[in-house]
Amino acid sequence: MSLTASAAQLVTLASEGGEHGGNHESLNAYVIGGGAFLALMLLLWITTRFNRDR
Repeated sequence: MSLTASAAQLVTLASEGGEHGGNHESLNAYVIGGGAFLALMLLLWITTRFNRDR
């Protein structure tokens, strides 16, 4: 399969999924972002607790 044929198939696949918008109704960007931020802050806190030599 050539590169142009693969690109054409990907464009077709991407254009078919345009009806839904890609977002789920139950997902809230602020909740997801806040949860990710809290998880990263927890990992940072754990890392600093184990690195006591600094």
